[in-house]
Parts: sequence; C-alpha cells; structure tokens
Amino acid sequence: MSGQVRQYTSVEVCAGAGGQAVGLHAAGFTHKALIEIDPHACATLNHNVDRLGWSGCKVLEEDLNSFKVADLELAEVKLDLLAGGVPCPPFSLAGKQLGREDERDLFPAMLRMVHELKPRAVMIENVRGLLQPAHKFADYREYILEVLRDEGYTSCGWDVLEARDYGVPQLRPRAILVAMREPYAAHFQAPRGVGGDYTTVAEALKDSMAQRFGTSARGRKAFQRWLDKAELRGGVAPTLVGGSKKHGGADLGPTRAKKAWAELGIDAMGVADDPDAMKDKKRDLYGKAGPKLTVAQAALIQGFPADWEFMGRKTAAYRQVGNAFPPPVARAVGERILAAIKAGDDGAVPPAERSLGLLPPEEAPRQLALTV
Repeated sequence: MSGQVRQYTSVEVCAGAGGQAVGLHAAGFTHKALIEIDPHACATLNHNVDRLGWSGCKVLEEDLNSFKVADLELAEVKLDLLAGGVPCPPFSLAGKQLGREDERDLFPAMLRMVHELKPRAVMIENVRGLLQPAHKFADYREYILEVLRDEGYTSCGWDVLEARDYGVPQLRPRAILVAMREPYAAHFQAPRGVGGDYTTVAEALKDSMAQRFGTSARGRKAFQRWLDKAELRGGVAPTLVGGSKKHGGADLGPTRAKKAWAELGIDAMGVADDPDAMKDKKRDLYGKAGPKLTVAQAALIQGFPADWEFMGRKTAAYRQVGNAFPPPVARAVGERILAAIKAGDDGAVPPAERSLGLLPPEEAPRQLALTV
C-alpha cells in the first residue's frame, strides 16, 4: 500500500524479563512474539508490553522444546529477525560446562525455529563460556554454523561484546552470534562500542540512591558517605547473577563479586525491599556495609530504562534482572542488523572491506574478570 511504513519484524525466544526485547525495540524492530517459559518473566513482559503500547506483540508462556511455530499465527508476515538468549548454564564458566549434553541446551530448538521461520537474520546470545577456552565447544560451535549454512545463512561469526563498552555500568561480556541471508550479510558491520569513559556505578545510582536516603539529616549524611566511597572507587560493577532457584534468596554474586561491591559502598549480601515496602531500614539502607540495592537499582546496573517494571516478589524479580541481557548491547547489535537489512533491500553496494569485527570460532575472546 502506498505510503505504508515498512515494519521490521522480530520474534524472540527465551525472552526472559525483556532485556533483549527492550534493546531490539529501541533499535527499530517490531516484536511479533516474545516466547518465555518462566511465569514471573512472562508477567513482567505482559505488564510492560501492555503499558508501553507494543502493538501486535504477543507474550507466549511456552517450553521452546515443544513449541509449535504455527501458534505464532504470523500468516503472510516475512520475519526479519529471530533472536534469543538460549540458556547459559550449559556453557557457564561457573558450571559443569556440559554443553550439548546438558538437558537445558536449547540450541537445537533455536535452530528448529530458524528452519521453520526462515528469518532474514538470526541473533543468538549466550555467556562467554561458549567461546572460552576456544577449543572447549569448538565442535559444537561449528555444528551450529554448519546448520545455519545449510539453511542458507552466512555467519558473521562469534564474538564477545562487553556491556561496559555500551554504557552499561557493569562488567558483563556476552557471546553473540549473528547470521544473515544474502545480500544482507554482506552489509553487516559489528558494533564497536559507544566510546568515551565508562558509565560508573556512582553515576548510574546517584539519583535513585539520593531518593532512597531522603532529605533527613541522617539520610543526607549517609547518602554522601556512600557517594564519596562509590566515586572514590569509580568504575563499573561486577557481573550481576540471577542465582539458582534451588538455593536460597537473592544476593549480588559470589565472594569475589561481593568484595568488589563492598568497595563501591554496596552491601551485596542481599537485595533491599522497595522503598515503599521497606520494613527494616537498618538492614536495607543503614547497615555497616552500606545500602543494599533494590531490584530497580539492579535493573539500572543492567542498563534497563527506569520505566521498565518487574513483576513478582523480590527474589523472583531480582532473578529476572540478574539473568537479563543488557538492553544497550542488544540495541547496538540490533541497529547493525537493521542497517544491513535496509542496505540489502535498497540494493546498496556492500563495503569494499566488510568490517566484521566478530571473531571466527577458532579465535579466543579476550579475558575479563568477575564474570560468569
């Protein structure tokens, strides 16, 4: 139809609480479906999709292993992007690294979705353990690429993108695979960060921490004490972790991470109640180790916009945050994918030297500390 604005469509699997969805939406994609198995995360997705007016986006609470693509009801929609952050534990450096032998591995289900949906582009996100050490899962990475080649995709390679390079106040390297059909792959150029100084924890939390402490003399004094310590330490936070559903409540990570948080003036031994529900100010705000983070503040550390709201009780909500893909990183990759699709549709001449940036599978990514 003349004058109709072209929509660039996406479907996301293993959507979690929406970190990748937020980023891809900001990049310019229109979500047709967000598929997730966790009921708390689905409640978060439904709440925000409805509140923010993401028209036409369905949230489907489904097990990807048994999900039927026909249930998407995409009809004549030509899908531009299939994206997903398949479960990390099979490849996490902190786990047993069982890879394809782990029953939680959903790469086969993701590849089945690629076969059935035939999108123009595929984006898969995981922990850096999938790539490091380089030889550990080399055969499995090659298997994934071979399946994609058989489906008609050109791999733009694997890489580790570090969240702090994209304005996220946290060390959070993520393994990213982008694959596209031609002519789009020829136009893809990987993002290389936003440049400039890193966003620090002090900068990210200053306003919300001031609001939590309030305007009393005690509150102002405690806030300034925290801010002085956080600014003196500077830098970004260690990697937030979602924790296991099998083990206790939420905290901010292993011993080494807790020590790093302590240097930033944060008590990492738990998560604070929301300010309007806080029952124990001494525990949550005025403890000797400093204030604990609220769920909303942890979300700021992940790069979520302040208006993205998380459903469920505190521990369930924090786990959604801790397991999320930082939206600014998803946006940066999504913008490059969208640019490549537009260039291919417009018949543009590909760059003389395609700046892939993304590493081939045999090259080991750089080392970073305090990560899972």
